[in-house]
Amino acid sequence: MPQGSIGTIEAYNDFTSFQGDLTWAAGQVDLGGGWGMVSKEEGSINELTDESGGVLQFLTDTGDNDNVALTSGPYDPSKGPLVVEARIKVSGNVTRSAMWVGLTETMAVGDSVFPITTSGTTLTYTGSGGMVGLLWDPDRTTNAWLAVAGDGGSASNTAVFPTDGTAATNVAVTDEFDVIRVELYPSGFAKIFHDEELVDSGQTSLTTTDLFYAVVMCENRTAANEEFEVDYVYCSAVRDWTV
Repeated sequence: MPQGSIGTIEAYNDFTSFQGDLTWAAGQVDLGGGWGMVSKEEGSINELTDESGGVLQFLTDTGDNDNVALTSGPYDPSKGPLVVEARIKVSGNVTRSAMWVGLTETMAVGDSVFPITTSGTTLTYTGSGGMVGLLWDPDRTTNAWLAVAGDGGSASNTAVFPTDGTAATNVAVTDEFDVIRVELYPSGFAKIFHDEELVDSGQTSLTTTDLFYAVVMCENRTAANEEFEVDYVYCSAVRDWTV
């Protein structure tokens, strides 16, 4: 029998409270609700009053590849389904901004590296850890939201999740929200949704006994700051009762 009765962990922030405006230095900011923010550059958080339902703006710094990552975790997907969901948009110029919603095994506080990048038609799986999620990167020849899974610096089970990703039907549009949901199960089976579309699903080769972070991220693709706006972030996981 477990040592307690709260077996499901839920981290949720709708940003409806008075978050307040602040400028961050490189490092961490506690956002509340089980979520935090990391960045290796400075930037600012701005509470928006012209959007209903609570929306927080993360204004990145002005360098190419400057970024901001909202994170929660780590969690153990071998204990039960691990889910991340977010409603996000870029209100400045979506063709200058990369975005990610998903699960990653690594997210260094001092160096928040984007999990996957593109150049032309080629995807580069950065880092050595596992990852599964939905990627938007305007450095791709044809802009698209891509469902991807990778581990050890390469794609994970390319028979289901192609090396160059599976494109969603709809693309990102400047100043329009996208709802993204990613699910990872103890077996390694994953589902990736964009708005109402199941973009890809199937068995990954991820090691689900590894610990994963829920990550919602935006990164500049030019030397200009970008307005990354987040309506809500949500994550659910199953507690590890192991003593």
